[in-house]
Amino acid sequence: MSPWPRALSLRLALLFALVSTLVLGAIGFYLYQSLQKEIVWRDDQALLGRLERMRALLDDSDSIEVLRQRPHLYSNMLGNQESLLLMLDERQQVLIEINPTQLHIPPLPEADHVQLIDTTGAEPARLAWIHVQRDTQPVTLIAGKVLTERNQMLAAYRLKLGIALAAGALLAFLLGWLVSQRALRPVRRLAKRAAAIDVQHLYLRLDDEQQVSELRTLSRALNLMLARLEDGFAQLSRFSEDLAHEMRTPLSNLMGQTQQTLRRSRSEEEYQSLLASNQEEYERLARMIDSMLFLARTEQPQASVNLTRVDLHALVEQLCEYFEGMAEDSGMQLVNQTEGWLLADEELLRRALANLIANALRYGEANSPISITSQQLEDRLEIGVHNLGTPIAAEHLPRLFERFYRCDPARAQTGDCGGLGLSIVRSILQLHGGRVRVNSSERGTWFVLVLPTNGVTPTAEAMTDPAQSGPTTR
Repeated sequence: MSPWPRALSLRLALLFALVSTLVLGAIGFYLYQSLQKEIVWRDDQALLGRLERMRALLDDSDSIEVLRQRPHLYSNMLGNQESLLLMLDERQQVLIEINPTQLHIPPLPEADHVQLIDTTGAEPARLAWIHVQRDTQPVTLIAGKVLTERNQMLAAYRLKLGIALAAGALLAFLLGWLVSQRALRPVRRLAKRAAAIDVQHLYLRLDDEQQVSELRTLSRALNLMLARLEDGFAQLSRFSEDLAHEMRTPLSNLMGQTQQTLRRSRSEEEYQSLLASNQEEYERLARMIDSMLFLARTEQPQASVNLTRVDLHALVEQLCEYFEGMAEDSGMQLVNQTEGWLLADEELLRRALANLIANALRYGEANSPISITSQQLEDRLEIGVHNLGTPIAAEHLPRLFERFYRCDPARAQTGDCGGLGLSIVRSILQLHGGRVRVNSSERGTWFVLVLPTNGVTPTAEAMTDPAQSGPTTR
């Protein structure tokens, strides 16, 4: 379970408070370090100044005894109870001492220049000392400052910084929550409008005007999704209507013929004729159901193909031999101009090409050739099926691959796939990661299968190709 709250406004407020705390903490740390260094530098300068003045007094006095007898000369250098001044002889005996707190002075090493150290203990202090010669007598001058007051001041400053940091974090959280609540109003309005869109109102769109760029991008993406859903529902509705129409026709034929026959007694030949007619309708229904089951299987996400190395010329030659009788009945000639190899599912590829050849034989011009060609490009193989005949109107081309779609429903023929042949072709090409396209003019109609030669799996580009704008026969 995520430690973050579910509400986006609270998350933003927490993040805002966290960022503000880090920034304020960094600034407070910098100010504290700067203040501490400034205080240490000023104290060190004061200690060094006292040592210099003490050396000057030594140089101006006749002897150390004179200084000891006149303490007012140096005692006025000390401004408070935390400052101290000592003069020690070579045996570390005290010659002059001003030490209000009776601070213990640790042994100090000899030094020919000023030294600075911090002492620890009950009374931490900062000491500066130097060894000098006076009348051939070495003495040690020590100036110091007890750090109690400084540490108390810095501790109070740290406490104030901590309180200010906590107050700043709380204020940043509250302000961040208020700002996020206000900033997320467009998101709530967008969600409210989206919630109003249901199956009956898929035509509604989200207004992306007067919005920030991020929400405008989101609303446009949602509008595109709604458009796709609307198209999908419309296609599903058309599919249901087409399916009912396609199923009703053979069922009506079966019921009408059967009712007509049962009205009176018939001869054995008439009953046999009825059964033969019914058999044709049953076969038509069976083909339609088989095609629909095939489409349903191929459109499953887990659908896969059994890729093998296919000799394209040999495969097309087998199909030409199979359709040779149908072609001769119409005076057509099947011309195999394919060549090369490719990785594909041989059975599925055979079915796709068989549907295109059957389609060309059904709608092609009598006594004309049907050409099956191939063209090898860089990473794909294009297989074309060309036939002469009446051109397909431009308004039909985008919908040609939809299920049950026919350019002219009156031209449905016995033995066709119920308007599912080209839709099956499209699904097979999608399984192979390819696509199918069609163009038609006075010079004939071309169906082109575009297949990757390396046998890759389906891609998003293949699934959304503009030439395949829907699930299809003529």
